[in-house]
Amino acid sequence: MPLALLALAVGAFGIGTTEFVMMGLLPDVADDLDISIPSAGHLVSAYALGVVIGAPLLAAVTAKMSRRTVLIGLMGLFVVGNALSALAPGNGWLLAARFLSGLPHGAFFGVGAVVATNMVAPERKARSVSLMFLGLTVANVAGVPVATLMGQHLGWRATFLGVSAIGLAAIAALASLIPHDREHATATGLRGELAALRSVPVWLSLGTTVAGFGALFAAYSYITPMLTDAAGYGAASVTLLLALFGVGATAGNLLGGRLADHSLRGTLFGGLTSLVAVLALFPLLMRTEVTAAVAVTLLGTAAFVTGSPLQLMVMEKAASAPSLASSANQAAFNLANAGGAWIGGLALAAGFGVTAPALAGAALAVLGLGVAALAAAVDRRRVPAAGRERVVASHVPQESRALHS
Repeated sequence: MPLALLALAVGAFGIGTTEFVMMGLLPDVADDLDISIPSAGHLVSAYALGVVIGAPLLAAVTAKMSRRTVLIGLMGLFVVGNALSALAPGNGWLLAARFLSGLPHGAFFGVGAVVATNMVAPERKARSVSLMFLGLTVANVAGVPVATLMGQHLGWRATFLGVSAIGLAAIAALASLIPHDREHATATGLRGELAALRSVPVWLSLGTTVAGFGALFAAYSYITPMLTDAAGYGAASVTLLLALFGVGATAGNLLGGRLADHSLRGTLFGGLTSLVAVLALFPLLMRTEVTAAVAVTLLGTAAFVTGSPLQLMVMEKAASAPSLASSANQAAFNLANAGGAWIGGLALAAGFGVTAPALAGAALAVLGLGVAALAAAVDRRRVPAAGRERVVASHVPQESRALHS
């Protein structure tokens, strides 16, 4: 695997840290800015909104630029957003800075995934994507806990200055390790890039991402009350258990990349099926501390097995605009974050018990399996048609083919 993948992983580590660290810093930010916890929660939403808007937009408008230049520019915007977050004088400025920090998130992963797959042999594409995502999953194991502790002891502003430093390190790594590339030979402009998203298989792939990762966030958003109220853990133990989730996510990400290089769709179906099983068993597993720890780890593993297959699948379905489609998949991931948390909250508010969000997540995972099955059926119907076209083309006289060429 090329060393350049390390540069992408460093950028992913910084992005993953700034995305998830705000959850742990909400009380500190609320106290410092004299706002309520729910108001501080809007800072999480502002970042997610930036991802959803920025992912397809920035990927589309930079389509004709060198991907190396785009990656460095996106990380520069990331540094500026986090530095402004550290310097924000009030809640309004911090909301704007968090939105700005989220803008490059999806486009970085989208363009980065294309760069990663272009640097390796076809049989290693999924593995290369998983190595880039390794930075994101390791951020949940090390980056977020360390950044949270930094914020609690040095102030939340120090956390965002630290994240900015990670971004600067990523820029240096990208500039030195990512090979120079020419402008996109197949770029067709903004209209052409957007046209690639009209494909039904692309939207089915994006729908699988929304349902599959919505299943994860339906449960994960309420994992703390499950661990404390159902499993009996103390609040001080939750941070360690969330690190176990990161360990499981890292293992699942690497496993999914390796398996997907052998069977892309098989890995996707296997991961979603495993996610259904883990979430359905959550009410039983949350009855003891030991099984609850196992459940949290398995949740991360099962969910992130599907990460690389979903990213690669949507890129293949939009071959004429892989950067845009790959970035749109990151927007879908953040829609899953918001939608899954909302659905899990509905299940909890309905009075079905503290583990009800996990069962709602299991239902969403079943929906994801259904969408993935529909996508497979659509592909099977398209393959014979493509085959017929190749047969017709093979009977075109050689002289005619020469004239067309």
